Amino acid sequence: MSRQATDLVSPGGDHFHPADAAIDTTAVGIAIPAPVSETGAALPAHLEHLADRARGYVEAASSANTRRAYASDWKHFAAWCRRSNLSPLPPDPEIVGLYITACASGTAERGRKPNSVATIERRLAAIGWNCAQRGQPLDRKNRAIATVLAGIRNRHAAPPRQKEALLPEELIAMLETLDRGTLRGLRDRAMLLLGFAGGLRRSEIVGLDLGRDQTEDGRGWIEILEKGTLVRLRGKTGWREVEIGRGSADATCPVAALQSWINFARLARGPLFRRVTGRGKAVGPDRLHDQEVARLVKKTALAAGVRGDLSEAERAQLFGGHSLRAGLASSAEVDERYVQKQLGHASAEMTRRYQRRRDRFRVNLTKAAGL
Repeated sequence: MSRQATDLVSPGGDHFHPADAAIDTTAVGIAIPAPVSETGAALPAHLEHLADRARGYVEAASSANTRRAYASDWKHFAAWCRRSNLSPLPPDPEIVGLYITACASGTAERGRKPNSVATIERRLAAIGWNCAQRGQPLDRKNRAIATVLAGIRNRHAAPPRQKEALLPEELIAMLETLDRGTLRGLRDRAMLLLGFAGGLRRSEIVGLDLGRDQTEDGRGWIEILEKGTLVRLRGKTGWREVEIGRGSADATCPVAALQSWINFARLARGPLFRRVTGRGKAVGPDRLHDQEVARLVKKTALAAGVRGDLSEAERAQLFGGHSLRAGLASSAEVDERYVQKQLGHASAEMTRRYQRRRDRFRVNLTKAAGL
């Protein structure tokens, strides 16, 4: 069943483990293997530029966050294989089945708690992705994996912990905690309103540019029109458009907030949301990290006293970037299909998962049945 890992020697004479040869822990995530011929020989020199471009296209197929997570998970699996004197490649379903068992039982690392089912499923996806990129696909339907994973789900699965939805009145209270007379305050207002009205993910908010094809790392761009803002986003399944209409008042209008930020920050091209520098008096060139959205939501929710019935620690855990997206889904009084389109969901069922604080008993089948 298992294969013992043997030490190999590099051309320079250094010893390395097969697991180390298969991963790269650079900042961007996973190093994509270079295409090779069926005999294993390197490509001719005149095709190397195509190999480099192919690697670029493979990277473009997934987000930077996904690649970082997959790199971390592959490193975790490879380290477990090394400690167990096993080889991660070629993939052996029985070895992978033992690995996810170790993750579920808390023995994959010393002094660590058992992984959640969601983490185990992500680790398994990362292993499959890495193996596929190296032309050695993993058979996840093999009973050594599928049956073990089914047992882990049955025994350890728990309802997902979702971020609390922010309702409009709570968002307005959060906006009041921001100083409109500062660049940072104008930027943060625009981020909150755009994220809420567009039902955007935090990565989509910070990934926006002022125009098309202005940066290499951009995930979309905006176009301000008379009746609202058109947001074009690049997602997992292609491009989609999000229409964000003007609000009923300037104080809560996402388009007005966006225009104020752009005008006062004197932005012409490049990333839409950037770092404010120079003690709040200048705007830098760098795009914000998506974690800044989560921090902003937490900070302003605490400052506005949202869910004041809970402790500060509980409230800090309750809110995050997804609170904006869930807020729109929970509060927009329109036909569900319009909310589904705005959020970019493939099914109405997925949209309903975001409706955290809706009237769950608006349709009462008990009374409708005559009871």
